[in-house]
Amino acid sequence: MLDVVSLRKDLDAVVKTLERRKQPQPFLDVAAFQSLETQRKTIQVRTEELQAQRNTLSKQIGQLKSKGESADEVMAQVASIKSELDASATALEALQEPLHNLLMGVPNLPQDDVPLGADESGNVELRRWSPKGGDAGLPEPLAFEPKDHVDLGEPLGLDFEMGVKLSGARFAVMRGPVARLHRALAAFMLDTQTEQHGYTECYTPYAVNATSLRGTGQLPKFEEDLFAAIKGGQDGDTTGLGEDNKLYLIPTSEVPLTNFVRDTLLTEADLPMKLTAHTPCFRSEAGSHGRDTRGLIRQHQFDKVEMVQIVHPDQSEAVLQEMTGHAEAILKALELPYRVVLLCTGDMGFGATKTHDLEVWLPAQNTYREISSVSNCHAFQARRLQARFKNAAGKNDWVHTLNGSGLAVGRALVAVLENHQQADGSIHIPMALQPYMGGKTVLR
Repeated sequence: MLDVVSLRKDLDAVVKTLERRKQPQPFLDVAAFQSLETQRKTIQVRTEELQAQRNTLSKQIGQLKSKGESADEVMAQVASIKSELDASATALEALQEPLHNLLMGVPNLPQDDVPLGADESGNVELRRWSPKGGDAGLPEPLAFEPKDHVDLGEPLGLDFEMGVKLSGARFAVMRGPVARLHRALAAFMLDTQTEQHGYTECYTPYAVNATSLRGTGQLPKFEEDLFAAIKGGQDGDTTGLGEDNKLYLIPTSEVPLTNFVRDTLLTEADLPMKLTAHTPCFRSEAGSHGRDTRGLIRQHQFDKVEMVQIVHPDQSEAVLQEMTGHAEAILKALELPYRVVLLCTGDMGFGATKTHDLEVWLPAQNTYREISSVSNCHAFQARRLQARFKNAAGKNDWVHTLNGSGLAVGRALVAVLENHQQADGSIHIPMALQPYMGGKTVLR
């Protein structure tokens, strides 16, 4: 959520910055905000006038009583003012809900150094890496025509037909060798993030309440992307059910992990908080019809090892670089070519002020595909969460929140299958994964 004080001080500057996001409709209903502000100012001016009158009359009451004179008439005026002040307070409180609802639909402001662009074509490549080429290295082409992960994975136990049978499109079943490889990837990622990078491993619920999703920005704007789990409803009908009857399957463990600090006042010594979790993630993929219908790239259910940091505001830019490096370390250990791109204003997520995407090379597609997004949200989520800390000056300040994939397990599986395939269809197991695969060096 944006800082309402900044909006009040310089609305034009905020609107101009929002316009850098290059979306077709305005993010902020300026007329509605100005109307609410006009009402608020009118009530506050009247409140201040009434408070001044009450203070003057209270002094008169004291003077009259000290002289032994009746103060009944003046006290009646004070009582009348109190009634009007109570009405003003109620009116101000009533304005908070529409203002809050208005701001909940406004995205974060992009940092000044985020490149201007309308879509992914405006993203800027920062660097690339390949196992043999190192920094700025290009992916080394295979000596044979590469198969995609579907053809490679099916003989190893990757079963899309069973996924459709059990659940429908965009679900998959894994059995045998490929299931073990998937588990090995998740375990390796968790061990790396905890043992090498200092994150605390967490186990979280896979279903959360609406308050948690509002805190991290998925609600109210992106409800169509979520899967709702109904308590007490029938036939999946959510009509008329109160919020207490609805839970949502998590789209990412960023949601529960970041909500650890909701409605919390931390100390400066508590920062940074570094949290990680391996969970399934559930997304309806609304609006993605016809995109990536083959394979594991875009599924309704997929696993991810998430990284979340809750940090001091002065540290968030440095931590963005650090977390990007934590994700890169996984790709390097898996010997996977990748590149890092800085997302432009038109391609950033709703809550981000700056985002680095890591894109892994997929030989069968002859292109890079996203495998991690690492975002700095500044205080955007913290305001929604009411997550603060007491700073060195003894004042309450908003924490900054960051999140990123470390990594998406399914897409890492895709990348390992395609990049480490051999001419006979077997898969070379990267050295980093071999201890997790019982010492095996090849998957057949």
